Amino acid sequence: MKVAWLRSLETSHEDCVWACTWVPATDRSPALLLTGSLDETVKLWNPEDLTLVRTNTGHCLGVVSVAAHPSGKIAASASMDSFIRVFDVESNNTIATLEAPPSEVWQMQFDPRGTTLAVAGGSSASVKLWNTAEWKLVATLSIPRPEGSKPSDKGGNKKFVLSVAWSPSGRQLACGSMDGSISVFDVQRAKFLHQLDGHTMPVRSLAYSPLDPRVLVSGSDDERIHMYDAEGKTLLSSMSGHSSWVLSVDVSPDGAAIASGSSDRTVKLWDPKMRAAVQTMTNHTDQVWAVKFEAASVGVRGSLLASVSDDKSISLYNYS
Repeated sequence: MKVAWLRSLETSHEDCVWACTWVPATDRSPALLLTGSLDETVKLWNPEDLTLVRTNTGHCLGVVSVAAHPSGKIAASASMDSFIRVFDVESNNTIATLEAPPSEVWQMQFDPRGTTLAVAGGSSASVKLWNTAEWKLVATLSIPRPEGSKPSDKGGNKKFVLSVAWSPSGRQLACGSMDGSISVFDVQRAKFLHQLDGHTMPVRSLAYSPLDPRVLVSGSDDERIHMYDAEGKTLLSSMSGHSSWVLSVDVSPDGAAIASGSSDRTVKLWDPKMRAAVQTMTNHTDQVWAVKFEAASVGVRGSLLASVSDDKSISLYNYS
C-alpha cells in the first residue's frame, strides 16, 4: 500500500479549512470533494484538477463539519453559528435548516442508508439523530453520567462530544468525547451499549472499517491512534508516530490502511497489521484538520485521499 501526491491547491479558501468529505458520483455528476472553512463558505471541487464547481454561502460563522448523503444528491454543513444547512448539491438550494444551540454541533455523518443524520452534540453530551425524510429530530442518544455525579456537576463537560461515526451496517453508532472515552450505541433501540477506554485526551475523530463492522479506529489529542473491537470492547492496537494531536482518521475502502491528519502538519498512512506508519506526507504547512478517502467498492484498492489544513490548502493523493 502507498499514497502518491497528485496535486494541491494552496489557497482553496480565504481562511482555515476544517472539514472535507467526498460527495458520491451520480448519473448526472462525477464524485466531488466538499470542503468547509472558517471563511463561512462550503465549496465543491472537481478532483480531476481541483477546479471550483460552486461555492455555498449562508453561514455567518466558520464551518466546522460537512457531510454528504450516500445518494450524492444532498449534503450538509454545520457552523459555529448554531445552524446545520442541508442543501441540494446540484442546485445549491437549501432543503432544510436545522437549529442547534451553541456548541451543540461538532461533527456529523449520514448513516449508510441515508435515512438519518447523526450530529455530535457538543456540550449536550449526546448525539442527535435527524431523519432525512422530514428533517425532524427523532432521537437523542445521551452518554450516561458517571455514577454519583449530579446534572449540575461541572465534570459533565468532559463528556463534550467531538466526533461521531456509523458502523457499516448502520446498526451502531460511536461518539468520541473530550475526556478520551468513546461511547457505543444501539441505534434501533436508542440504547447505550458500552464505553471504550484507552485514550487520555479528547477523541477528535472516529472511523469504522468498511470491511469489518467490529473494527473502530480513533484519533486523539494524546497523539495516538487506536483500533478497537467495538463490539467486544477490546483495544486491538495503539499506534503512535505523530508528534502532536491527531485531528482526523479514516480507513481506506480496502480496509488495509489508515490515514491520519495531525496538528504536527503531517498526513500519515498506517499499516494496521504492522501497527506502524508506513508513509508521512509533508505537503501542508499548518495543522491538518481532516483526511478522507474517496469511497470505492468495499474491498477494492485504489482511491483518492484528500487532506485539508489551517494553511487554507487542499492536497490530493492517489492510494493504491
